[in-house]
Amino acid sequence: MAGPTPPHPPPSSSGTPPTSARPPEVLDDLERRVLDFEGGAWRLRIPKDRAIRETFGFSTTRYHQVLHRAVDRPAALAYDPMLVRRLRRLRSLRRKRRTALRLGITL
Repeated sequence: MAGPTPPHPPPSSSGTPPTSARPPEVLDDLERRVLDFEGGAWRLRIPKDRAIRETFGFSTTRYHQVLHRAVDRPAALAYDPMLVRRLRRLRSLRRKRRTALRLGITL
C-alpha cells in the first residue's frame, strides 16, 4: 500500500518555476542583466564597483560570482557568444598567469 504523495512546492508568485526546476539551458533575468552590464561596462563614466552596487544592489564579489556562474553555462554562449568567449578567454589567461606565478614560471 502506497503512502500519501508528498506535497509539491507552491508555484512562485511570478509564475516561473523555482530555480532548481528551471531548465539548465535558460538564463534567468539576473544572469542576462549581468551579461548585458558586463558587455557595456567599458562605457561607464563612474567606477565599475560603484555602478555594480547602484545597478544590482550587491557587492562586486557577488556580481563576479553571478557573472562567472553565467559565463560557464551554454545558454550564456547562445545569448552573447562574443562576450562569453572573451570573458572565458580572459579568465583562462588570468588563471594561467596565477598558476605560473605560484610555480615561478615566466610566461
